[in-house]
Amino acid sequence: MVFLSSFFCLAGAVVSVLGSEPQLSPHVLHEHRRSLPSGWSLHRRADPETTLPLSIALVQSNIDSLEEYLLDIADPDSPNYGKHWTPAQVRDTFRPSQESIDVVHAWLTTDGVHPERVQFSPDGMHLRVNVSVSEAERLLATEYYVYQHEDGAEHLACQHGYHLPEHVSRHVELVKPTIQFTSAKPSGPGVSTSIKRSDLGRMRARRSGVHKPSGVPTHPAKAVEGNSLDHCDEQVTLDCLRALYDFYYDLQVPDQNSIGVVELGAQNYNGHDLDLFFKKFNEGRVNDRPKLISIDGGKENVTQTDDDLIGEANLDFELVMGLLDVAQPVYLYQIGRDGFVDDLLSAFDTQYCIDIGTKHCKDKPHTNVVSISYGTGEDGPHNEMIRQCNEMGKVALTGVTFVYASGDNGPSNAGECFAANGTEVDDVGNFFPDFPGTCQYLTAVGSTQINTGSSPYDPESATADFASGGGFSNVFARPRFQERHVARYLKNVELPYGPNVFNRTGRAYPDVAANGWNITVVADGEFSTSGGTSASAPIFAAMLVAVNDARIAVGKSPVGWINPAIYSHWFASVWNDITDGSNPACGTDGFPTAPGWDPVTGLGTPNFPRMLARFLALP
Repeated sequence: MVFLSSFFCLAGAVVSVLGSEPQLSPHVLHEHRRSLPSGWSLHRRADPETTLPLSIALVQSNIDSLEEYLLDIADPDSPNYGKHWTPAQVRDTFRPSQESIDVVHAWLTTDGVHPERVQFSPDGMHLRVNVSVSEAERLLATEYYVYQHEDGAEHLACQHGYHLPEHVSRHVELVKPTIQFTSAKPSGPGVSTSIKRSDLGRMRARRSGVHKPSGVPTHPAKAVEGNSLDHCDEQVTLDCLRALYDFYYDLQVPDQNSIGVVELGAQNYNGHDLDLFFKKFNEGRVNDRPKLISIDGGKENVTQTDDDLIGEANLDFELVMGLLDVAQPVYLYQIGRDGFVDDLLSAFDTQYCIDIGTKHCKDKPHTNVVSISYGTGEDGPHNEMIRQCNEMGKVALTGVTFVYASGDNGPSNAGECFAANGTEVDDVGNFFPDFPGTCQYLTAVGSTQINTGSSPYDPESATADFASGGGFSNVFARPRFQERHVARYLKNVELPYGPNVFNRTGRAYPDVAANGWNITVVADGEFSTSGGTSASAPIFAAMLVAVNDARIAVGKSPVGWINPAIYSHWFASVWNDITDGSNPACGTDGFPTAPGWDPVTGLGTPNFPRMLARFLALP
């Protein structure tokens, strides 16, 4: 049996764990969760001697102004459009106050932690101290338990919440490990520390919280000519995609531009498959490989043939590399674990680094565009999701564009929905938004298809063989740049759902769409058709690379965070509106498409020449 280790905690009676020492202020509930993730149950009390790497994230200065700072450089009507920040500016602006550092440090040392045990991140964003379970229970006024998954895996856990002294709580964003469902590893007796990396299907989604949006089936592909547009409704090739979006562009300064694609754990591309694909569709790319950027021990395994481990990465790189000229470098962000968001952000930004002193706790190269086809659901602790979203916003301040696949299960999370009491249930219930697609600082991409008997010059529809991910956040408020579009949809489309089914005031997603069905790929030496928003995201990301190339060639900056621009009047004529289809889920019809923005295909698919012209017209 292979086990996944992580942390949870169960809040106990405050009086019973605080002891008799006088407190500077009463303890208050800092974070809690309503229920355990699906498949987990209480097993036993945690061993008091187990060691926890306790990390305390401090409240950041000026974080409430992050959106304002971003709009200043990303709103097309701003005089500062395109004037991205340096990493040093970001670090200095959001550095926690000295008061926060002093208060939290004093709390730890007053409560029995020797000062030499407390470590600070270089910028003071985090404090870290290794403590025993018994110490953590005293500090956090909680109780840790071991929880067990239905497949036998164990979790050191804290279900309902934890407490902090009132005067400390206002200086702390979150404490880990507490109620997060992460891959952090405890040491000591009682809990296995190895991580299962093989299966990214539903069981894995329910265990680690991370899923792969591209879950649609593959089908054998017929022989197809590289330049044929006659059967794009059956097999979408690179030429079909170019025709769909009029995406014909010759790169000018590829050596000054970059794109990175994120893969997790054992998910790797197969080099032989890439060559078979490129030999037919982009011969200049034969023997070309993405450049590895290893995060937390991420490794390439380019000879593996397991369909479950090569399907996603093959799809990503065959599309991104195939659609771009051979001169354009493409990078692989290979994350060694399956933790995803924290690992990626820790590698990008030392301010976010939690695991102090580990080899991946440092700045990795930033690419101008980052394509991500993995996600989770909005069932984690709110403070953690908000902090992760803000960190993506801080990276976006430096000019990085995050492109995210919105999911293949409509307004549900890998087929799971919310029951009325907040627990996760299969197939029927309230809508379960996808994260990080609900974060406004990345661009979520939905999926479309060429209808049977149609050509790439005909209007597309929302994918029918799977439900393109989309909906409304329960955590993030709707940003004002999309308010006009979303309000019009909610006013004009009659939806038979009460406020318990979805949050009408939440951040709405996806933002845009691209083709994601019958995509021609090669996997384990065989041509087949596949798809998912995992195809849509890298397709759209490749077009943004071309946009950046054109801007850099004339001395302008990369586009960075594009959402305020694409929702603005500047881009009104850029989108091919999708008005056919829906995204059923949770025992409902989901959302229907409609004229203008909708929560299935966003603003629509891009007309590349118009999109390029609008971005080039900006400063």
